[in-house]
Amino acid sequence: MAIKMREQKFEKDSVSEMIEWLATFGLTTNGGVTRPLFSKDWRKAQDALKDKMEALQLRTYFDRAGNLFGKLPGTELGSKTILTGSHIDTVIDGGKYDGAYGIIASLLATSQLFQKYGYPKKTIEVISLSEEEGSRFPLTFWGSRNISGAYNLETVKDVQDGDGIHFLEAMKESGFDPKEYQSNIRTDIERFVEIHIEQGVILEKNQNTIGVVSHIVGQRRFTINVVGESNHAGTTPMFYRKDAVSTASKLITYLTEKAKEFDPLLVATVGKLNVRPNVPNVVAGEVEFSLDIRHHQEVMLNRYCEDIFAEFERLSTDLDVQISQWMDVKPIAMDEKMNQVIRKLATEKNISYQDIVSGAGHDAQVFASICPTTLIFVPSQDGISHSPKEFTRIEDLETGVELLTELLYKLAY
Repeated sequence: MAIKMREQKFEKDSVSEMIEWLATFGLTTNGGVTRPLFSKDWRKAQDALKDKMEALQLRTYFDRAGNLFGKLPGTELGSKTILTGSHIDTVIDGGKYDGAYGIIASLLATSQLFQKYGYPKKTIEVISLSEEEGSRFPLTFWGSRNISGAYNLETVKDVQDGDGIHFLEAMKESGFDPKEYQSNIRTDIERFVEIHIEQGVILEKNQNTIGVVSHIVGQRRFTINVVGESNHAGTTPMFYRKDAVSTASKLITYLTEKAKEFDPLLVATVGKLNVRPNVPNVVAGEVEFSLDIRHHQEVMLNRYCEDIFAEFERLSTDLDVQISQWMDVKPIAMDEKMNQVIRKLATEKNISYQDIVSGAGHDAQVFASICPTTLIFVPSQDGISHSPKEFTRIEDLETGVELLTELLYKLAY
């Protein structure tokens, strides 16, 4: 009885305590976390997690991209690996849960299984992925795309951050000398399992504890330039103006209204706007704005883009509209066979759940291109994420760990 009580206390306390503990690495003055790739706080957090993994009797190592692994070897000779975890990096002044929860939950679930059952039949590796957010350098998924083979040093040879520090220089400074780099591609992964906060409001609004992710949306991002003619605000009659702001506003209004009527799961966002010359008494000669479009079906993305860009041509009349696409991430489905297992587990344990589409990008979408992949959500309070106000109730965090533990048991034991 005494042993059982200690195990319960360990499980109950560790989720919240470890969230707070990991947040101390990069903690900001207003309670957020800033831990970009290859920063000092990033490296301290990875090293602290390495020590924690070793204390829980996992075998640890880094790959040359900065990914950290805690390995629980399987007893079956030649068995492939069940990989589970999430990313260690954060956005600037982000929350405590994004990425971090997935690492902690995987670590706790694996440790609890080892304490109770010993070594698994199939190897389990807990991974703290080096980077996902793109908050320091203009690229995302450095950790997982090294494992998939999509990225290598050639990808980042000319990349630098906002302070002009080159990627390879930062990498070396953090202890991962590019001269020692070698391929990080893995061919031994049987499955990747990631648990993550939702970063949205759907689970909370529907009063569900678990989200079974069916798809991760595709993302298309564009820079739109509307080029007109700068002129005097007082002496240029309205009918003779080539006003870039007026035309840009029509385009933005159209794409927004079209998204609302097009499909409930399609979202289109204009989040950045630059006006030139940006002077109160001058008719604007140029407007540049960003456009982010997301949906979980490629055909819907195609149809929406075709519609709005055709309308852009009609609305722009005698102004020049230039469309430059700089991101095209394909929608991807999670493994339905394993999702059925999750639904069954949740039903047996009386855990409220629902199927859900992820509107945010995750490392799971990279792994899904090389192996069967599972993504599980727990609720986010008020849907807030990438903010110091990011929060998930301890009860929901614990339920996520419980479900993940059961899933890893089925997969590896």
